[in-house]
Amino acid sequence: MTFKLPDLPYEYSALEPHIDTRTMGIHHDKHHAGYVAKLNAALEGYDDLQDLSVVDLLTNLDAVPEAIRTAVRNNGGGHLNHSLFWPSMSPKGGGAPKGSLAEAIAAEFGSFDAFKEQFSTAAATRFGSGWAWLCVDADGKLVVTSTPNQDNPVSDGMIPLLGLDVWEHAYYLNYQNRRPDYIAAWWHVVNWDYVASTYKMVQIGDSLDQIADRIKGFWSGLEAKWAGIAGS
Repeated sequence: MTFKLPDLPYEYSALEPHIDTRTMGIHHDKHHAGYVAKLNAALEGYDDLQDLSVVDLLTNLDAVPEAIRTAVRNNGGGHLNHSLFWPSMSPKGGGAPKGSLAEAIAAEFGSFDAFKEQFSTAAATRFGSGWAWLCVDADGKLVVTSTPNQDNPVSDGMIPLLGLDVWEHAYYLNYQNRRPDYIAAWWHVVNWDYVASTYKMVQIGDSLDQIADRIKGFWSGLEAKWAGIAGS
């Protein structure tokens, strides 16, 4: 199995002025491509790992040989994170979610504005490099969290719905050290239709509370949307 770099669902310039063209090109063609290449290189010669998706790898890191575990964690996480990141943005994005996602956000956080404030704080206060996330946790509740480096919430039994990259490579060309300005601009391109469709896929009944089953079902439902993420 060889992991592939997914195409962007829009032009590099599509998110201007909020995210600039040059940053998008470098971010996708250099950084994300680098994670894919290094993940594939790490897995060379490990036939027993060749049929696993990146989610399988990241949710079972203890089963990955120690010699390549760090490389798989960092580069597999980088591949998954960015593959989630690109479709969660749109030139027609921004605004607020609707439907069941909007209701769940209001129920859990009090209001959409309160959620935005909590998420923005998680992104702004993540020390060094990392990500901020809106996830579904093991109890089926929406939670805001952040992860260091390229760690992904699936490794902690959560299902990510929306993630924001706060590595400097995601914003420094345009925003320099003004991370809060980048975060504020990013809200204008969030693709809430995509996030809401993902949320619908992970809404389950109380009888299906096994984390592994939830992640497996989540992944199966999204493979068609994330071309190349699972490998081919």
